Amino acid sequence: MSEAQQAADRPSAAPPGANSVDRFFRITARGSTFAREIRGGFATFFTMAYILVLNPIILGSAKDKFGHQLEGAELVTATALVAAVMTIIMGVGGNLPLALAAGLGLNAVVAFQIAPLMSWADAMGLVVLEGLLICVLVVTGLREAVMHAIPQSLKQAISVGIGLFIAFIGFVDAGFVSRIPDAANTTVPVQLGATGALSGWPLLVFCLGVLLTIGLLARKVRGAILISILVMTVLAIVIDSVADIKSWGLTTPKVPDDIVAAPEFGLLGNFSLFGAFGETTVITVVLLVFTLILSDFFDTMGTVVGISAEARLLDEQGRVPNLGRVLLIDGAAAVAGGASSSSSATSYIESAAGVGEGARTGFANLVTGGLFACALFLTPLLTIVPMQAAAPALVAVGFLMMTQVKHIDWDRYEIAIPAFLTIAVMPFTYSITNGIGAGFVAYVLIKTVLGRARQVHWLLWGTSALFLVYFAIDPVEQLLGAK
Repeated sequence: MSEAQQAADRPSAAPPGANSVDRFFRITARGSTFAREIRGGFATFFTMAYILVLNPIILGSAKDKFGHQLEGAELVTATALVAAVMTIIMGVGGNLPLALAAGLGLNAVVAFQIAPLMSWADAMGLVVLEGLLICVLVVTGLREAVMHAIPQSLKQAISVGIGLFIAFIGFVDAGFVSRIPDAANTTVPVQLGATGALSGWPLLVFCLGVLLTIGLLARKVRGAILISILVMTVLAIVIDSVADIKSWGLTTPKVPDDIVAAPEFGLLGNFSLFGAFGETTVITVVLLVFTLILSDFFDTMGTVVGISAEARLLDEQGRVPNLGRVLLIDGAAAVAGGASSSSSATSYIESAAGVGEGARTGFANLVTGGLFACALFLTPLLTIVPMQAAAPALVAVGFLMMTQVKHIDWDRYEIAIPAFLTIAVMPFTYSITNGIGAGFVAYVLIKTVLGRARQVHWLLWGTSALFLVYFAIDPVEQLLGAK
């Protein structure tokens, strides 16, 4: 992309918008259009709509200390409501094309690590507490200061790592790549398809979707990602109606009998802020909250930087626009997730699909959030998109984010090694947080070994120390008697 085109994407580079909505969201100023924002909003929704199915499955499959389970329909409502409200708030308040919903990984921690130690209300109270503490970090400026302290090379590596991670998510969720069962007695962790070969109609839909998406991208067709999602969804519906398919995974592409379903709000407000302290030790509670904060903190950091970089919204110092507000809204989303019993809500890397469609402003969030609001009543209709139709978008966006690897100076080991670890650890451990932690620790170590410790910002020293605790959490818990 030329320098002129890059400048056009920056807030100060273009003439003011033609109307008040354009000017408020800076659509023209960022080199976008209403059509691109709308397409981007739809693309983001369809690539993350799976959370309406997956979050209730994860939370609903677990039991708390007293054997209680959360009800599925209520979880769907809570998940959709928080996603709708917080995504719209992010669009209006943060003006970034960054959607929010219940965080994967965080919901698993709540379901399988926290809930068995206490009641669901107590567990969700810890999520609310985590969100409040993150908001405090934002208000004090500490969270924003940490992001500004990160070297530009590491920010670029975070974006590249997220690109590989999101592509891997697409391959895994579509079934193109699967984990080899432990019974196979092999050191190879993953394989092609479920048996080492591609088979079945769902995988054909995914493969055709990838080919269609990259073909449209190569032709520079507007709406390439969204077109692919819609076309492959229609094809999946047709195939499902004529073929005998055992399973599509979480979402089956069938035209539903009932389009409208009434939302159930029974879980809203069902949390106890300090109830966990009466169910387990204080040390255990502190460590659980610490784990939630660290995961949420750096997952969001990586996502915000990656999405902003892909949208070419970072300034010359690599800073995210409206960062303080963006981080505060993200912290408030964690509070909302806990208060609704849908687990901690956070920024979604799948927002990159919308950016790939041209979204550059928070106006795209109004579309995505509006669709989540519709999902409160139209869940049967809006959840027919199978992952095999949506996952090609993640693969394509992974490529787009991977292109930033060219900006990293690979000849300087003090930059190259931390960047490599950041990029590699994310997909290999299935965690943005782990990748950022590996990069931070390596960066501080190498700078110290080279006698340049004074060049490392004190906040990087502090966060690296926290990551050492994070990586060694099991022996730390044993030493403190929490296990």
